[in-house]
Amino acid sequence: MKILIIGGTNFIGPFVVHQLVTMGHDVTLFHRGKTKAELPENVHHIYGARSQLHDFKSEFETLSPDVVVDMICYTKSEARTLMNVFKGIARRVVAISSMDVYRTYSILLGKESGTEEVPLTEDSALRSSLYLLKDATKRPLNVPPDYEKIVVERVVMSDSELPGTIVRLPMVYGKNDPLNRLSPYLKPMDDSRDAIVFLDIVAKWRGSYGYVENIGYAIALAVTNEKAAGRIYHVAEPETLSEGQRVTKIGEIAGWKGKVISLSKENFPQDWNLPLDSQQDWFLDSTRIRQELGYREIVPIEEALKRTIEWERNHLSTEMQQLVAPFLLDYATEDAILKQ
Repeated sequence: MKILIIGGTNFIGPFVVHQLVTMGHDVTLFHRGKTKAELPENVHHIYGARSQLHDFKSEFETLSPDVVVDMICYTKSEARTLMNVFKGIARRVVAISSMDVYRTYSILLGKESGTEEVPLTEDSALRSSLYLLKDATKRPLNVPPDYEKIVVERVVMSDSELPGTIVRLPMVYGKNDPLNRLSPYLKPMDDSRDAIVFLDIVAKWRGSYGYVENIGYAIALAVTNEKAAGRIYHVAEPETLSEGQRVTKIGEIAGWKGKVISLSKENFPQDWNLPLDSQQDWFLDSTRIRQELGYREIVPIEEALKRTIEWERNHLSTEMQQLVAPFLLDYATEDAILKQ
């Protein structure tokens, strides 16, 4: 197959590319050329900005890709441009989405009330509130204010002349993770802290994660299998650990001698407030992609964590701590709690 990838040079994209090339497909990337990525030599490149997609239509017609994979479609206007440009050129479009489309995410952020049943299936309730990041002072990965995967999905899946496939991702970790998802935990571990203190409901909270190489393989399956036309898929690890269990496992693999301690709210400072509603779990059922496309993890979870720990220790960053783990305490507060 001839496959065109829009983006593809950042965190997840290179792993998708490697899988597709390994499967024997002809891969072309459309990107700005500003990110250096480790890619196979036989990958082709078309250089241009996402906003210039229309200007390259004749070049795309010449290329005549079977499937277009959009790794960076964030807004309604980007989705409309995607479908308008490739209608009559490609046979199918695959758009990468997120589990933030679900109502559970709004509940976590305190934007909607109530609780949702988990694990989430591909048919679970979506958010009724849109554009949650519109007024945010700090948006993850510098996504635009009108970022909204719900409307992206609607546009991609609404054109019978150009079938779409949606892949909804979990929280992704691994090499080149721009959020350094393990760093907030590795820092106290490598600082030889005796304990990491969690509020009890945070320690019990469960969310879906996925290792980047496994995610790349799952996307490649959705791209290359015609059964995926018109379908929405989850990708997530099959076992959903609580956050306390997950950090304990990270500590074991990292060689940490400390322990995770779970305490009730009465042990925390009176002015400390949890910024998320952690009574709502946020994890996915990935049965559909396993049954329909034969997905399985190609890297075992413990090996995935081991590789990620090694990479993050060499690229340690605490800049994203409040974004990735806003429920963690500073060392002074933690010490005061443990002395009680």
